[in-house]
Amino acid sequence: MSQKSSPSLNPQQARAVKQIDGPMLVLAGAGSGKTRVITEKIAYLLGPCGISASHIAAVTFTNKSAEEMKTRVRKLVGAKAAKGLRVSTFHRLGLNILLKEYAALDYKAGFTVFDTQDAIATLQELLNARGERGLDLASRVQAQISSWKNDGLSPEQAVHAAEDDLQLQAARTYIKYQRQLHAYNAFDLDDLILQPVVIFRTQPEVLERWQNSIHYLLVDEYQDTNATQYALVKLLTAKRHCLTAVGDDDQSVYAWRGARPENLEQLAQDFPKLEVIKLEQNYRSCGRILKIANQLIRNNPHVYEKNLWSDLGYGDPVRIVECRNEEAEAERVCIELQSHKLQSTAQYRDFAILYRGNFQARLFEQHLRNLNVPYVVSGGLSFFDRTEIKDTTAYLRLLSNPDDDAAFLRVINTPRRSIGSATLEKIGRYASERGVSLLTACDEIGIQSHLSASAVKHLTKFTDWLLRLAHRAEDEPASEILQTLLDDIGFETWLIEQSKDIETAERRWANVLELRDWIVRLQKQEATSSLSDLISRLSLMDILQRKKDDRDVDAVQLMTLHAAKGLEFPHVFLVGFEEELLPHATSIQQDSIEEERRLTYVGITRAQRTLTMTMAKTRKRYGERNICEPSRFLAELPQDELEWHGGAHQEKSTRDTGKSHLAGLRAMLD
Repeated sequence: MSQKSSPSLNPQQARAVKQIDGPMLVLAGAGSGKTRVITEKIAYLLGPCGISASHIAAVTFTNKSAEEMKTRVRKLVGAKAAKGLRVSTFHRLGLNILLKEYAALDYKAGFTVFDTQDAIATLQELLNARGERGLDLASRVQAQISSWKNDGLSPEQAVHAAEDDLQLQAARTYIKYQRQLHAYNAFDLDDLILQPVVIFRTQPEVLERWQNSIHYLLVDEYQDTNATQYALVKLLTAKRHCLTAVGDDDQSVYAWRGARPENLEQLAQDFPKLEVIKLEQNYRSCGRILKIANQLIRNNPHVYEKNLWSDLGYGDPVRIVECRNEEAEAERVCIELQSHKLQSTAQYRDFAILYRGNFQARLFEQHLRNLNVPYVVSGGLSFFDRTEIKDTTAYLRLLSNPDDDAAFLRVINTPRRSIGSATLEKIGRYASERGVSLLTACDEIGIQSHLSASAVKHLTKFTDWLLRLAHRAEDEPASEILQTLLDDIGFETWLIEQSKDIETAERRWANVLELRDWIVRLQKQEATSSLSDLISRLSLMDILQRKKDDRDVDAVQLMTLHAAKGLEFPHVFLVGFEEELLPHATSIQQDSIEEERRLTYVGITRAQRTLTMTMAKTRKRYGERNICEPSRFLAELPQDELEWHGGAHQEKSTRDTGKSHLAGLRAMLD
């Protein structure tokens, strides 16, 4: 096996790559080449160490990161040597475990994976049954259950952990929810991590089988792991302790979704022989940008201190611009951005405008449009959240798993089949009494005595067709089944009828065809045409990440600080540097300033060459104009590295410059 040569690693990177015995924490500062370390280490294990690819697993947090890692490894060692290598998200790893071990939980093959909307719909049904209605309540209960699952709590443990009546209500609903999921032969997204942990803790022989399968585990973005993900890592590595965790506690910005930066500290306690290697050389930013980032983040407590440095030169002063209001801020940023672009060889894609909240984007969009500057706003509607895609995948889910009641309810009248809500309520009561799924209830003779002749006719037509198609799906490729389904229900015509204009209908139909084409490609990649296998993966895939990246478009990038994590841009505008915006008002109230400081640090370290931070003197909130106080983080920066523009700072800077100029003239005359 030949490993392709690559530019030399620095000493710390080389040490992290070649140390393969025992647990290791690679504390990788922003822009220090952490992804390269992981991929080079995988290549080292495959090449000089002769470890089989099937015994190596690497996990990260996004499909995009996983795909990038796979691509890099293949370039280093070749596709043949990398065959069998597991590189995936945590959820995909958990799914793969459940696809093999579902029987240990008394589940059947062809289980469904519920997304958040499916989970909320299921909870709504449970809450409605006891007279508690409302989407908002179901959403809050879902978020609480998700939080408990991220912390590794079972329904029974959640009951004991409940701190008030609302949490106790949610915990009792959690118990019923898990029973309902089991009845549907379904897992939700959080179960993909939690349930493998449950299996491993209760069935040692299953755990040992997976420990013998995965000899080396590498985990990217370790600071973003929650309690259940960490438990999964500990269980898989308990036998050999061959763990490489790569992360940066200064970039942990996801506490709101369960991430625990303290997991980095916990590693040393759980793995006493843990070796810590710091990657402090930054290959992204100028020295001045790193200096202000280092000084800012020193205000947070650290278990492991580090100091980023760069040999890319010191760079231009960091500019702080104070504007009259949010309108003036957006106008100034957009004009400066365009001016910079026209006066340099930069492209629009080299510029990013980063903000704390999505609501801030609107004014910048408006001014960029006025200047005819192309832009992309990250964080739009996900492909799989589009109505036409959710409808199509619901059909496929139901064909794969007849017990999927959420899918049944979504498709029963899409397109309309003259099956009214009263009929559905009767079916629901009958199914509940019989202890069967809605589709099964529809196929039983007993249901006919509860429905009108007309309702039975419409229902029988639908179920006969669906069950025939489900039978065909056992032998025919999923892509052919999907095409038959779309033809049979006249989905294209339905979209035209439901859309406000023909352009919208055509766009929605193009999305459905893209889903069909993606399934064809997935069949080839996965070497399987099984509908149930493909559907299991469908809920985890984001088709937008497989399409052209927004960064490939020559356009200014607008995104939140959270969305910017992992990215880099030559020129960055960080906007809204005001108290109650950055840091956010909620973080001030909840005393979680440290995470906001880390978020600011993430924003600063996205910049490669120039960084401009802006603020407004006044900003409109809830219809009223308020005076803004500059962000406390500005006072924590090294003031001698900042260049102030606008407001009192501009006046002082001008006076100081004038005094300095006069002093210089006097010195020359003397």
